[in-house]
Amino acid sequence: MNQQSALPPSTLADNIFEQLRTAIVKGELPPGSKVNEPHLSKQYGISRGPLREAIRRLEGCKLVEITANVGAKVISLNSKQAIEIYEIRESLEGLACRLAAHKASQQDCNNLRELLANHERQIQSENGQAYYQKEGDLDFHYLIVQLSGNARLFNLLCDELYHLLRLYRVQTSSSPSRPVQAFKEHHQIVDAIENSDGEMAELLMRRHIASAKATLMQQLESEKLQPNQ
Repeated sequence: MNQQSALPPSTLADNIFEQLRTAIVKGELPPGSKVNEPHLSKQYGISRGPLREAIRRLEGCKLVEITANVGAKVISLNSKQAIEIYEIRESLEGLACRLAAHKASQQDCNNLRELLANHERQIQSENGQAYYQKEGDLDFHYLIVQLSGNARLFNLLCDELYHLLRLYRVQTSSSPSRPVQAFKEHHQIVDAIENSDGEMAELLMRRHIASAKATLMQQLESEKLQPNQ
């Protein structure tokens, strides 16, 4: 902890931003919870300046909402937002898959297979109960969008929306039956890309995301029905 305070302010803010972003995406900082600056400052052993810079960056990622005279809160998941996000994902990631099927090399497909093999080991180690993908090149969906070769599509999905998408995806990965099913669907998508079948790749990705959306909707509805803790 104290080692962080010796870093330059900009590097310190980067480190705290990444740690807080991961904590939000994984649910360690629960949706709707207040971002407690004194607590986090003590927890990470940093001054309030770099922490506030990190929180402002989280607001830019749509993971935190800052309200005057109230402060920062982790964004809450709700059905309307989820539907909007998944509608965008279904359309744009389906397109990314279609493009990737026409541009991906055999080595690209081998890399996807290797990534999925690593994910399968993770699922087995968690007894099929979790499927958390780290960001960037360790994220199956991120790599698919990269392989599309479309820079504007990449910016939309992997910059502006990326971490908000990950927040919802981690939520659905906690469903007992979802991780194993998602893994099977990912393999089918790679099959289509490897066969240069753009139409099938797009269809499979759209179905994959529609299935994830249905899972999330069920989770959100069940949470509404639960009495307040």
